[in-house]
Amino acid sequence: MLTLIFMILMISVFGKLLWFAVKAAWSVTKILVTIVFLPLVLIGIAASGLLSVAFFGVLAVGAVSLFLPAR
Repeated sequence: MLTLIFMILMISVFGKLLWFAVKAAWSVTKILVTIVFLPLVLIGIAASGLLSVAFFGVLAVGAVSLFLPAR
């Protein structure tokens, strides 16, 4: 019986830690995509000669960031 209670509490504690880790990793992923990867992709598109595509990409991202509230 004590083993069962111990296992339930361990799953509870490590489940909460796992959930916290997933939330933290998701935040880090959003920061990396926003700050690092999106500008690199747009610069790469512009450098490859597709400036009109990169321009509309910047306009789309700007419109989304303008109309959606920051979380």
